[in-house]
Amino acid sequence: MKNISLVSALLLSLTVLVGCSPEVGSDAWCTDMKEKPKGDWSANEATDFAKHCLLK
Repeated sequence: MKNISLVSALLLSLTVLVGCSPEVGSDAWCTDMKEKPKGDWSANEATDFAKHCLLK
């Protein structure tokens, strides 16, 4: 029973974190990406950044 509540709490935390992230291509998202170290970007994030933030 303890494991089920731990998993539920983890899933709820992840849902809250994902729900609060800005929409890709928004000004807030571009700002967040500028602050994030380039080495931590995924290939998709780099492509989206170039498309939405650099080539506006």
